[in-house]
Amino acid sequence: MPPEVPQIPPRLTDPRPVLAVGSALWLIATIVVFAGGDQWESARPVCLMGLAVGLLGTTIFLIQRRGARRGDKGAQTGL
Repeated sequence: MPPEVPQIPPRLTDPRPVLAVGSALWLIATIVVFAGGDQWESARPVCLMGLAVGLLGTTIFLIQRRGARRGDKGAQTGL
């Protein structure tokens, strides 16, 4: 019989801190790039897309969490 695999601590599997910190860093980068004037003009689309991806990830997480709390069949568990 194979040995039992230990469970990963919940603090390491919680996506909320990653989403919050990542979105905050993209927001700071976007503010810096827009405040920098024309020097950083080529980086503006990258920062805006970083914000968009963070928003998309947060939205997907919230939809999955809502489904898991309602008990939907296809929702992830442990959110």
